[in-house]
Order: sequence, then structure tokens, then C-alpha cells
Amino acid sequence: MLIFSKMKFPLAHTIAISLVVLMIAVCAPIVNAQTTLAAQLISRPVTNDDINGLKLPATVERSGGLNTVGLGQAAYLEADVDITVPASQIAGVKWTIASQPSGSKAVLEDSPLGSNVPVYLPSDRLIYQVAARKLFRPDVSGIYNISATITTSGSGVATLSMMITGSTYLGVSACSQCHANGKSGTPFSMVNAWSQTAHSQIFTNSIDGQGAIVNGKPYPYTSECWGCHTVGFDTGAADPNGGFNTVMVQSGWVAPTDLVAGNFAAMPKALQNVSNIQCENCHGPGSNHVVTGGDPRLISTTYTAGTCVQCHAEAPFHIKSMEWGNSAHAITTTDPAGNAACVGCHTNNGFVDRIKGVGPADLSYDAISCQTCHEPHGETNPSTNLHLVRTLATVTLADGTKVTSKAAGAGTLCMNCHQARVDAATYVPKTAGSTYFGPHEGPQADMLMGTNGFTYGQDIPSSAHREVVADTCVACHTQTPASTDPALGQVGGHTFKMSFPGTSTIPAEQMVGACQTCHGSDITTFNFPLLDYDGDGVIDGVQTEVQHLLNNLAVLLPPVGQAKTDITIDATWTQPQLEAAYNYRFVQRDGSLGVHNVAYTVGLLKASIENLQKSSK
Repeated sequence: MLIFSKMKFPLAHTIAISLVVLMIAVCAPIVNAQTTLAAQLISRPVTNDDINGLKLPATVERSGGLNTVGLGQAAYLEADVDITVPASQIAGVKWTIASQPSGSKAVLEDSPLGSNVPVYLPSDRLIYQVAARKLFRPDVSGIYNISATITTSGSGVATLSMMITGSTYLGVSACSQCHANGKSGTPFSMVNAWSQTAHSQIFTNSIDGQGAIVNGKPYPYTSECWGCHTVGFDTGAADPNGGFNTVMVQSGWVAPTDLVAGNFAAMPKALQNVSNIQCENCHGPGSNHVVTGGDPRLISTTYTAGTCVQCHAEAPFHIKSMEWGNSAHAITTTDPAGNAACVGCHTNNGFVDRIKGVGPADLSYDAISCQTCHEPHGETNPSTNLHLVRTLATVTLADGTKVTSKAAGAGTLCMNCHQARVDAATYVPKTAGSTYFGPHEGPQADMLMGTNGFTYGQDIPSSAHREVVADTCVACHTQTPASTDPALGQVGGHTFKMSFPGTSTIPAEQMVGACQTCHGSDITTFNFPLLDYDGDGVIDGVQTEVQHLLNNLAVLLPPVGQAKTDITIDATWTQPQLEAAYNYRFVQRDGSLGVHNVAYTVGLLKASIENLQKSSK
């Protein structure tokens, strides 16, 4: 194992660097070199959920889908093609290792992933289908260029290429040489921030008996956990690659039978160096990156979900991946991609760049994923931010209202995007009617805070949710169902869904646990009765009452006098009608039918109805 105490290289390393750089220049991958149809070549993540749920062979190893791969470890290559191409037209895929390091005998093997294994990303499943798969294991340190040519009988040809870097693990001591001595907030200080996170201590604490406690005793901590809690632990890798199990064998370390304090300190230093969840778990083995002085092409840096779900996907205990896969975030619309004004909320890279203040905007499409909302290096105060929320900075809504993390907790993150995007007081009087008229979809932050509706100059009250619900959005929308819940993974958690409609085998469910904290344990639905808001003499559930108010308002909007379930706004609408229409859209697009802020919702709708009735006389 190579550990560099200083980032200086003798002549042999300088020559090696020159050869690697030359090889990159000569053999750099050309993506879509020849293509007349939509296609992609990827390294597919493989999770424990895949292995268990899809009944894959026991020999299948987990993978983060990185392009930097430990020697002897598996890269599951996948050629995908446009889903609109009939399967019968996929004539074949020709695979080639275009170049590989001297002495390598690595070959492309049949993939153990069968036809029942879908394309990994939920967003990709909407546009791609699998054309062919291969398994690849690098055996010599260096660069491998692999190509796949997809041929169809009627839709064209696509020649795709990718670079795999086969490397060995060095552990955090090597990363620290460059990434622990720089200015805070830069890539050169990330080890310092990481060292304060739970990731950096998970193995240390667990082997010392300070991990999970079950029935009053430390939960058994065996090698089944080490695959995620150490660097490069993979008993399926035939080649020594500097990972935990390689160093464990070399050092002769035997796991302690008793989990007590001092176990970690007694481990060989070389083994401590590859313990815990650290840089190379997420970026891949770094030997080639290090010997070239930090060439970024020789280490993986990706926002794709595979980086996280290689560990956070083992139901019913590690369920974040399953939940996210059933969320709307995982399949956010591709329409805003390419639009600098939209990608800051609608795409992963766009949001991250926006929060970092990086420009110009990345216009590519990538669904909202783990790293959109979580900053994995721990640069957002990990001592007080256990879940590594990417930003807790104050959010300023379009009407100037400032929402601090002191007021909204972790929900401040959500409010960066879930807001109206316009200032109602100035927007409504100056904007002509059209199908686009109204607040942006999802103005939940404005509604929860009781601001930015069109108030007609009135002081409209708010409910207490914004004051009494700690962490606001997060407190309710990420409630965790019990591990025995039939709807596990379909509701709550990282699905962010508050309700599940049910199926023929799974009953419907509403996540009312957070409501019961204040409203009582007898609450079983969001639609519980409070008052007769619509004035019809019957006290219905609050959501029913709000829907009645929406219906009553719709009757007063064009075509006037007709009952309707929605409105269509155009340039003929009068100013009073547009004022009421803004509030109609504001309540409708909030989506909670009053639950977020019943007082403000009811106040806006009643004020709109009253003003329209006056203006029509």
C-alpha cells in the first residue's frame, strides 16, 4: 500500500505521470462518437436491495456505479438505448476494450444482472431500456477505454465509449496530504469537515461498543457491516487492492469478540487508515489520482444516487434509496433542463451550483437526488447538522419575507425551491392574464409562513404551524413508518409523501403522527373537522371545507356562473378576476387544501369571493 507523506515525486513517478497523462490524451473516451439515436453507456450501481429483491446470485457484489474501480472489483457496464426503439429492432451490441494497461489480462465477461434488473435511475427508466450488459474487473492499475456499438434495424446506430480507471486504495492519510490543508470551504479542506461527521466515526464507534444498542447491548458488529463502514472491503475481489480486507489479511488482525472501548486504538495503524466511511468510499480508489498529483480525471466525482445508495439501500433497515425511488424528486421533469432560470431548482447539478454560487448554470438534466439536499463532506456545520443538510442559510421569498433556520429548522432547505417565485402585491396588478398566470407550482413556503397571497390590503391571520412545528416541512414530510408497515417505502421518509392511496394488497395510509402531537391521538386523517368555513351550515373536514371554498370561487370566475373543477385564465380576464385567480392558484398549487395554513388559506379565499361579489354589482 502506498502512503505519501509529502506530495513530492521522484523521477520514476514523474515518468509514470507523463505516461498516464499521455495515455489519457491518446485514449480519452469519445462519448457518442457515432450516434443517430439516444443512448448511454454507464457503470450501473448495484445495491443490496437489488441483490435481495431481484434474487441475484449470492456472488454479486455491491457497486456505487463509479468509473474508478478497485483492482479485482466489479464494474457492471450497461448500454442503454431509447425506450421508444422496439426491442425487436435492437440487432445487437458490439463490446470492445479499446485500450488497457500493459500486462492487463482483463476481459469483458457476461453480466450476472438478468433481464429482470431494470435501468437503475427512476428518471432513466422513463427514457431508456437496456440493450446489453457486461461485467468488467480491472486487474492492473491504469486506464481502460471501453466502447459499445448499439445497432438497430430501423432506428440507427450509437457508438459509445467510457473510461474505467483501475486503482488501489490508499486511505484517508493520502487524501489528507492535499485535502486537509486548504482554505475552509474549498476542496482542499474537505477532510477537516468530514472528520466531524458521523461517517468518519462509524467503524471506530461500533468496534468500540458505542454503536447501535439493541436490548441494552451493542448490536453485533460483524463483517456484514464492514462493506459499507470501511474502505474497499470486498471479499469478492480476487486482486489485492489496498482495501480493508486486503490490509486485514496482511496485518493479521482478528476482529475482537467483545465490543469495548480501546478496540480501535489497538488495531494496526494501516488498518485504521482504511476504516470508517471516507473519501474513497464515494470517490473510488485514489492511487492513480495521487501519483499524478491530483488529476481529476482519475478519481470519480459524481452526484448520481449510486454513490450513496450502494450503502443506503437494504430494506427494511436502510430504506432511504427505496423511499427516494418512489418520490417525485427521483423523476423531476426534464422540461426545465437547458433553461438557466429553472435548473437551479429542477436539477441536481443546477441546485448545487446555485447554492454554491457557481456560474454559469449547469444546464444538463439530473434528477433531484441524495446530494442535492445533503452535502456529504460535512461543510455545513456537522456538529449541529447531523443529517448534513446542504444549506440552512436564510431564504428570502419573492415578497421579501426572510425565513431563517432558527424559525424553520431543516425545512429551510425545502423553502429554497418550494415557493411562489413572484411577489403577489406587484405581480398581480401588472401581469396580463394567460395560462401561465399565477404563482409558480409549489408555493408551500409562502403558504406555511402566511405570506405572499393577494390580501386586498387586509391583515389575514395564520395558523400556528410555522411557530410550533420544529423543522417545519421536514418534521411532517419525512416521518418514518415502522419497519413492519406494509406501505414502507411508499409513504413518509424520503418519499416526502404524506399519504398513500393504497393498492389491492396494501391499505391506504396517511402520516398523521406529527398531527397527533398537537391535535390528539384520535386524529386519523388530515381532513378532520374544525369549523364551518364555507358557511353551508355543515362542519365538514377542513380539506373538504377548503375545496368547497375553491368551488365557490370558481363559480364566480369565467365562465361566470358555471361550476368547474379548475380555471383557465386568459387575456380577457378583468383585474378583480385576476386578483381572485391568483389566490385560487396559490391555494390549489400549495396542494395541502388548508393543512399547511388553514387560517391563511380560508382568509384568502373568503377575501377573494367577497371582492368578486362586490365588483360584480
